[in-house]
Amino acid sequence: METSKTSLPPEAYKELEPGQTYTPFVPADRAVPEVTVRSVLWGLFMALFFTFSIAYLGLKVGTVPEAAIPIAILAVGLGYMFKRRSTILENVILQSIGSASGAIVAGAIFTIPALYILGLPTDIVKIFLSTFLGGCLGILFLIPLRKYFCQEQHGKLPFPEATATTEILITGESGGKQAWALIMGIAVSGVYEFLAIGVRAWNELITFRFLPFMDSLAVKSKMVLKVDALSAFLGLGYVIGLRYNAVIVAGGLLSHFGFIPVIWFLGKNVVGPLYPGTVPIADMSEVQIFTSYVRNIGIGAIFMAGVLGIIKSMPVMVRSLSVGFREIFRGKEAGAAEVPRTGRDIKMSTIILGLLATSTGLFLYFLWISNVKFALIGVLACVVLSFLFTTVAAYAIAIVGTNPVSGMTLITIIFSSVILIGAGLSGEQGMAVALLIGAVVCTALSLSGSFITDLKIGYWLGATPRNQERFKFLGVLVSALMVGIAIYILDKAFSFQSGTLAAPQANLMAAVIKSLMSREPVTWMLYGIGASVAIVAELAKVPPLAFALGMYLPLQLTTPLLVGGFISHLVKNSTKDKELAEKRHNRGTLVSSGFIAGGALMGIVLAVMKLLKIDHAVSLGIPMVLENGQWVDGAPWPWFSSYGEIFSLAAFVLLVGFVYFDAKRAK
Repeated sequence: METSKTSLPPEAYKELEPGQTYTPFVPADRAVPEVTVRSVLWGLFMALFFTFSIAYLGLKVGTVPEAAIPIAILAVGLGYMFKRRSTILENVILQSIGSASGAIVAGAIFTIPALYILGLPTDIVKIFLSTFLGGCLGILFLIPLRKYFCQEQHGKLPFPEATATTEILITGESGGKQAWALIMGIAVSGVYEFLAIGVRAWNELITFRFLPFMDSLAVKSKMVLKVDALSAFLGLGYVIGLRYNAVIVAGGLLSHFGFIPVIWFLGKNVVGPLYPGTVPIADMSEVQIFTSYVRNIGIGAIFMAGVLGIIKSMPVMVRSLSVGFREIFRGKEAGAAEVPRTGRDIKMSTIILGLLATSTGLFLYFLWISNVKFALIGVLACVVLSFLFTTVAAYAIAIVGTNPVSGMTLITIIFSSVILIGAGLSGEQGMAVALLIGAVVCTALSLSGSFITDLKIGYWLGATPRNQERFKFLGVLVSALMVGIAIYILDKAFSFQSGTLAAPQANLMAAVIKSLMSREPVTWMLYGIGASVAIVAELAKVPPLAFALGMYLPLQLTTPLLVGGFISHLVKNSTKDKELAEKRHNRGTLVSSGFIAGGALMGIVLAVMKLLKIDHAVSLGIPMVLENGQWVDGAPWPWFSSYGEIFSLAAFVLLVGFVYFDAKRAK
């Protein structure tokens, strides 16, 4: 019997009352086509296609475009090509397999190009093994936490990216008013972001320095309030809600209105650069102070927040692992209750055996490039750090939709380098081993952050977790094979050493590993300050990871989230009629999900335009000029310099008003 549902149940995004259970879109007792030849083959095609295209765009442009949302949109569209329209659960499997592409690409291009930049030996096999084994670790460590994040934290964590993707898949089933609200959000977001970033009709970034007192504050104390006025961030903020956004921005304000002015005040009279800075603090802008010093404080806070998260979730992991060992040595206990379809994971005994097999694979891999002692260090570093940071990645994606994987990879490379140097391995071989450890861990964390999104989507819609988990390995396998080929071809075509490809994260990793192997000091004090802040946040009952993310992320990325969260709060409280308030908030969620999707799609469009070198043809506010065969930003037009931020503020206010008043149209 076909379901007549056209939307998620009302309790989908709310905390459940004691004793209440969540019934997904497709209930556990319904058998709906899920894993089919169609869903698997199209999912593998998406993994293959998006891995190559995103790797190319990410390395050429310097950012990794979002893959999950475009794949979900394509899944819905492809479903109409067949005589039997694809079921929503087939689309879940397709999206889950295909989205492995973005996670594997992020894990690879943040680290692997650093090997080429430093002139260290590498090849397709090493790239494949680093990303595939790292991806397997990410999946295996996350599965025992699925129930905790998806079920036990239901309604407590916002899951913004999962919300947007789920609404897209639901809209493909329901059509009607829901489809129009989502499509309108995508259209408005696409046009807005094209005008802001592509045409540059106004400044993307608002600093409020057109106000005399704000300009004076910036000059005298390096305190600059910034808002990245983009629709995608506003939509994310609406979905996340006011509470977490307030905590995130509080962390950002501590960094930008606390640490930056203090470092500026204490260091402006110091003669010469103060490590790790490369220029005197007196000559630094607030961005340089943040990048050189304050972001390291944020990394320390993220690390400690992760340790605290591990302590909290440890009972879940211990309980899951104990079940697994019992299954291995005793078999399934007699009389055990039958688990409903929507609660079935891969058996814990299989996960433990999988972890042992992956660890063995890692040992043989590192033995191939070093010796037994350093192979053991490599395995322990990969397994322990992946285990520790998996919770951080999952929490970060669940809270803000952003995975601080580059910061955690930086910690991994620092720790690995310190241990390897202490064990007697340095020079080129030491750099290679440390970077490959970083590549494995980076991929594991990127994959675990991406996969918790897939599992939450499946939880809301009623997919079988075991199917998602099994076939995610297939997506990882295809993506890992393809990303190695893509990076190899791109290096042959452009050469990472030439600087033609941006690869900013990889260049950072290369610089860090080179300085570490040269025995330069590590900024332990800055990391320690951040760790102390995270502990204080925990003692004050403030979510430490959300606060730490705010400290680590640039302020302009978090302030629009707070605006979106505030709009969400206003919509929820726009009427005393609870049912009407819920309808209004749900419509706002649909429009905001469209904003997120529109931003992701336009990001790909703009990246392709830049790649084809046609972006200069539409740039108005900042004309582009040809220098040495390259299109670069020229001097902004006078009107843009004087009024660009004012236009941006006006456009952003109109966008905010659109979300609020459109949400109130719900009846």
